[in-house]
Amino acid sequence: MPHSVSHETDGYMETLEKTMTDAPVQNSDGQGEADIDVAMAETNAAGDEADKKDVKLEDLFADVDSDDEFPSSRPVQDNFSSSPAAPASPIDGTVPMKASDPELMRIFYQRFFPWRYLFQWLNHSPTPTNDFAHREFAFTLQSDVYLRYQSFPSSDLLRKDVLRQLPTRFEIGPVYSTNPRDRKTLRNSSAFKPLAKELCFDIDLTDYDDIRTCCDKANICNRCWQFITMAIKVVDVALREDFGFKHIMWVYSGRRGAHAWVCDKKARTMDDQKRRAIAGYLEVIRGGAQSGKKVNLWRPLHPHLSRSLELLAPHFQSDVLESQDPWSSSERAEHLLSLLPDKALNEGLRKKWGSSPGRASTSKWADIDALAKSGASKNLDAKALLEAKQDVVLEYTYPRLDIEVSKKLNHLLKSPFVVHPGTGRVCVPIDTSRLEDFDPLGVPTVHGLMNEIDSWTEGGEGDGNGNGPEEGEKEKKKSLQDWEKTSLKPYVEFFRTFVLALMRDERDPKVKRERDEGEAMEF
Repeated sequence: MPHSVSHETDGYMETLEKTMTDAPVQNSDGQGEADIDVAMAETNAAGDEADKKDVKLEDLFADVDSDDEFPSSRPVQDNFSSSPAAPASPIDGTVPMKASDPELMRIFYQRFFPWRYLFQWLNHSPTPTNDFAHREFAFTLQSDVYLRYQSFPSSDLLRKDVLRQLPTRFEIGPVYSTNPRDRKTLRNSSAFKPLAKELCFDIDLTDYDDIRTCCDKANICNRCWQFITMAIKVVDVALREDFGFKHIMWVYSGRRGAHAWVCDKKARTMDDQKRRAIAGYLEVIRGGAQSGKKVNLWRPLHPHLSRSLELLAPHFQSDVLESQDPWSSSERAEHLLSLLPDKALNEGLRKKWGSSPGRASTSKWADIDALAKSGASKNLDAKALLEAKQDVVLEYTYPRLDIEVSKKLNHLLKSPFVVHPGTGRVCVPIDTSRLEDFDPLGVPTVHGLMNEIDSWTEGGEGDGNGNGPEEGEKEKKKSLQDWEKTSLKPYVEFFRTFVLALMRDERDPKVKRERDEGEAMEF
C-alpha cells in the first residue's frame, strides 16, 4: 500500500540516497570500515562497549566492501589458486579447498559481504538504533560450536568479530528489550524478552520427497526447484493481498530451499499468537510422508485457496504431471487412487493402468474423467470427485512450510549472503518479479567469486587484453567495490533497493505514527 511522503521526508530521502551510494572504501584493521557509512556515526567509544561482549483451472478439472590492504583475493601464502583452470580452488594442487575453509571465509567476509546494507536492513535507519544494537546474532564456528546472544553496536564491530572468529555461517534473531550480552547481569530475568523480529517462512525441498521423483534428500535440480517457485508465488501473494504486507524478501537457502523475511513494522512487532495465526492460515498440507490424505478442506473453499488453485493449475500440468510423472509406478498410482472417493471408479482405473504398464501420469490423470464419463460407476458423485481432484492438485503443488519457523518470535534464521558450507553457494535474495528465471544451481559460489575477482581487469573488466575504456572510465572502475566486479553484483543491488524502500517507509509519517501508537493487527 503506497504511503504519502512529506517534504520533510523528501529531504531525508535525498540524504538517504547519498548514504546508500557506493563510494570507494578502504577497509584496514585500524580504520576505513568506519568510513563505509558516515551516516552510521560510529565512534571509538563503541569499540570499548563491544569489548564487553496457460492451463485454466476449469480445463484442468474437466477433461560489500573493498580492501586496499588486500589487493588480491589470494592468501598470503599463495595456498589458494583461483585461476580459471582450477575451479575447485586446490590448496596443494590436489586437495580441493572446502567452502567453509577459514581462509576462504576470511576473504569472502572481508571483500564480498554487504555489511553496510545488512546493517541498514536490520537497523531500519542509516544511523545506529537499538533495532541493531539489541539484535541477537548466533555464530556457527569452524569447530561446530554454536554461539548465541552475540550483539554489536555497529556493523563495523559485527564485521570485525566475524573476521576474528570466521564462522561458517551466522544467524539472525530478534531484537531484545536489552543488550543480549548483558542478559545474565539483570536482576530480574523476565526483563530480558524479545520485542521484534521479521516474520519468517522456511520452505525445504526435503518436505517434497514423497512427490518429487527427480531427486531426494539434499539433492536438487531445476525440475524439482519448481516446487519452490510454486510455494513462493502462493505465499507471497497471500502475505501481500490478504495481510497487507509490503516489504517481503525471499532468500535462497544455499542448497534446497528458500526463506521469506517479512520486514514490515507491523510484522516485526507481532507476538507469538499472531504469528501462529498467520502460519495456520497458510498451512494446508498436514501429515508426513507415510500419512494418507494430506489435504482435508471445508467447502466452499476459502478465497485464498481458490486463488491458490488458479495460480497452481498451470504448474500442476507442466511441472508435476509432465516433468515429475508422479504416478509412474504402481505404488505411487495406488496413492492417487486412495485419494479418490469412488471405489468402483478406482477399480476401473486400477484395471486400466494394470494393463498398460508405464502409462504416463498425464494419461492417468485424464483417465479419471474419461472413465467417470463412461459410466464405470453408477453411483458416482461428480461433485465429490471434483473436490477430490482439487485436493490432489493442492497436495502436489501447495507450499509445504516448516511451520515452526514462523510461530516463534525468538526463532533464529540464517542471514542472507552467507555461504552454504556444503555447496559453497551464496544465500542470495530472489527477485520475485523474475521468479521463473532464478536458477539455484547458477548462483554465485565462494570459489567462483575468487576466480572472478582475480580475472577481472580494471581497464577492460575481464578483457584481459589490455583493451579498455578511456582514462576517466578507468578511474571509475578503480573505485568499484569488489562485489561490483563479480556475479554477486545484481543480488547486492537488489538487496540495496529493497533496504532503501524499507527505510523510506520506516521514515514515512504514517508508518511512524503506527509505531508510536502501537497499532495492532486484528485477527
